[in-house]
Amino acid sequence: MTQAPTEPGRTMQAVVCHGPEDYRFEEVPVPVPGRGEALVRVEAVGICASDLKCYHGAAKFWGDENRPAWAETDVIPGHEFTGEVVALDEEARTRWGVEVGDRVVAEQIVPCGECRYCRRGEYWMCGPHDMFGFKRRTPGAMAEYMVFSPASLVHPISKDLPPAHAAFAEPLSCSLHAVERARITFDDVVVVAGCGPIGLGMIAGAAAKSPARVVALDLAPEKLDLALKCGATDVVNIGEQDPVEFVRSITDGYGADVYLEGTGHPSAVLQGLNVLRKLGTFVEYGVFGSDVTVDWSIISDDKELDVRGAHLGPHCWPAAIRMLESGVLPLDEICTHQLPLTQFQDGLDLVARGTESIKVSLIP
Repeated sequence: MTQAPTEPGRTMQAVVCHGPEDYRFEEVPVPVPGRGEALVRVEAVGICASDLKCYHGAAKFWGDENRPAWAETDVIPGHEFTGEVVALDEEARTRWGVEVGDRVVAEQIVPCGECRYCRRGEYWMCGPHDMFGFKRRTPGAMAEYMVFSPASLVHPISKDLPPAHAAFAEPLSCSLHAVERARITFDDVVVVAGCGPIGLGMIAGAAAKSPARVVALDLAPEKLDLALKCGATDVVNIGEQDPVEFVRSITDGYGADVYLEGTGHPSAVLQGLNVLRKLGTFVEYGVFGSDVTVDWSIISDDKELDVRGAHLGPHCWPAAIRMLESGVLPLDEICTHQLPLTQFQDGLDLVARGTESIKVSLIP
């Protein structure tokens, strides 16, 4: 007789982080849901650029002389995922409006509900900042099963989508939040740096705002072709053409109104400062693996720029899910690789190389 996942003593396969460059494929106990929780069978989990930076030991995750470590060891990674509900109690059913058998996604942050930010409704900036896949309190989705705690922010999503496409709700919600931070208007020329998963979502989100132009920047011709399919009006291969000169040529010499940075590469920051017009808006979403040095006089004395950060995807999940379910995005071309969980290292390496893939997912 097949053992039910909720029976005591059952084990599952999972990836476990023991520290930088020490991720191991292990057999671990299936988590047991408590009161108000749900047990979810993971169908797909994406590998994010931040997962890769955590794997390689970036100071943002593991600390340095200026900050303490945020990530913890002995944690199952994975914060962009979808899965099927296999067990939940009445409390969880009422809270989330889902049933056993439903496909769900959950926001990557599990807010504490008690800190200053949570009390003000700014849950995505929660003080303790427990996120799936980085903290022991919130194990992630690189496993056969995971638990949604009562504080999880859960959304149903269509079973008609392939699992890897449904898991794309997380990066897409992040992209849409960056677009909202930009406050794009109809007359704006918007420049998006990078045509990876985040950048392509930014392009689609920006295009939905109906600005005058959406200009996509990248080095890879195939990614620029995909940017056009996501709604870009213009593409620039920055290895062959100066993006600053191009943008000035289409703006009477002024520069872009909005610059969305989604690469996490230090060179893209100075590029954005140069491509923007005076009084332009710079939105930073990228997660950096190293420090960035620029002349801040460009921000102040030269151009008086509005520089805005963007973090996670607050209040954008329903819109991201609608966009995925509508079929407007070329998801087959965005979600390029689906690998079994046993090949997690190959997945990390694919993302690290960056030339053969766009979105890599693991299928437990």
